[in-house]
Amino acid sequence: MSSSTPRLVRTAQSDPVPPAADRADPTGPADAAGPTTPRTTPNENGDPGRTGTRARPDVAGRLFAMTATGAGATILVVLAAVAVFLVLRAWPAMTASAEELSEGIQWFPEGQTLLGFVGPLIFGTVLAAVIALVIAVPLAVGIALFTSHYAPRRIASGLGYVVDLLAAIPSVVYGLWGVVWLAPRLYPVWTWLADNLGWIPLFAGPASQPPRTVMTVGVVLAVMILPIITAVSREVFLQTPRLHEEAALALGATRWEMVRMAVLPFGRSGLISASMLGLGRALGETMAVLMILSPGFTYAFELLQAGRHQTIAANIANQFPEANPLGVSTLIATGLALFVITLAVNMAARWVVSRRKDFSGAN
Repeated sequence: MSSSTPRLVRTAQSDPVPPAADRADPTGPADAAGPTTPRTTPNENGDPGRTGTRARPDVAGRLFAMTATGAGATILVVLAAVAVFLVLRAWPAMTASAEELSEGIQWFPEGQTLLGFVGPLIFGTVLAAVIALVIAVPLAVGIALFTSHYAPRRIASGLGYVVDLLAAIPSVVYGLWGVVWLAPRLYPVWTWLADNLGWIPLFAGPASQPPRTVMTVGVVLAVMILPIITAVSREVFLQTPRLHEEAALALGATRWEMVRMAVLPFGRSGLISASMLGLGRALGETMAVLMILSPGFTYAFELLQAGRHQTIAANIANQFPEANPLGVSTLIATGLALFVITLAVNMAARWVVSRRKDFSGAN
């Protein structure tokens, strides 16, 4: 018994430990009966972690991509279809002579070409929209700054809701309000401007009574586009980095200096985009202008005199019910001119925004 124990110890000590290269892999064929670690294969996007040798196709992702692409292509198709429709339907009027237009259309000016007919309409449309923009943009910027940086939260929320509610009012209601209530109350203001600033061609008198002038139309259009410009400007101003505002205040700037140095430069491109949206709305407004403006076909800068201006949209709405085929073609030709103007305005706005997007809130 005592002689066998040392022999066993010597045997255990004499057996060397096999090197690591000669050891059997527990997951290999030598230990096939034991547990194995599941192998993972990368999926089609190269991301490991999905068990198995085949990755399931991302059907939902592909379907969403196709839907988004189709929606974007639909916009281009619709825009091209509208342009083609306008050109085809306006072609008879565009190729007709001045005599054919005068004889075939009852309300067409005698001896006037199509370009001579469309010119005053373009002038009146742009003039009314510019007046509205000049009045609305400063008010919109002031309201947006007040609700975003000055007013308490409750007051800002209530005022923002009221301003946004103006966008829900139909244009015919604005027209009734302008012609019945606003125009008589603006007449003393226009009379004062004509008496005291009549030496300026824009305010040359006498002021018309009733004041169904392009200036009154501009005021009504300014109220109509005010919610659009205010809403977009407010959201852009709220995106100003808080660090920029705090840095300006830490350097000793007042609240106004902080707004001027940090908020307005950051939101300049967004403000331009908001103004162009409002301009597009003003260019295409129909019912309010039709109900207020006394029409005329001249290139006149007298804003306080009636019977001088007319817009494209209002003229189409006024003449379309009684127009013959050639008259409809002429009206569609004026609509094509409005389409080109709106497209040019939007392209110019996009160009301005793209130039300054790296330095403002448009990025």
